[in-house]
Amino acid sequence: QVQLVESGGGLVQAGGSLRLSCAVSGLTFSNYAMGWFRQAPGKEREFVGAIRSDSSTYYADSVKGRFTISRDNAKATVYLQMTSLKPEDTGVYYCAARLFQSLAMTKAQYSVWGQGTQVTVSS
Repeated sequence: QVQLVESGGGLVQAGGSLRLSCAVSGLTFSNYAMGWFRQAPGKEREFVGAIRSDSSTYYADSVKGRFTISRDNAKATVYLQMTSLKPEDTGVYYCAARLFQSLAMTKAQYSVWGQGTQVTVSS
C-alpha cells in the first residue's frame, strides 16, 4: 500500500521558517519525482515546487528564492524548507508522487497524494 505522510506544519509568524517532511512508503522512492502543492481556503490547489529523481528542482514563481525542496532517498523522504514566510503562504500543504520526470506543475500529473499538513502564517 502506497502512503505519503506529511508532517511539520504549524503556526508561524510572517518572516519565519518551517520545514515540512513527507515520508513515503510502498513504492520505489528513488524512481519517483515528488511535488509539493498547497491549497488555501476557497482556492484551488496550486503547485509549489517539485524535485526529480536526480534531485533537480523547479518552483512556482511565488516561492522561488524562499522555498527549497530536497530529498533523502535512504529515508524515502522529501522535504520542503520554507523561509521568509508570508501570510499568503497559508494553506494545507500536500506532497505528491509521479513516476515520470518531465516538468509537471498540475495536480492531474501526480498519481499519489498525501493527506496534507496545515501551515498558518500570521501577520
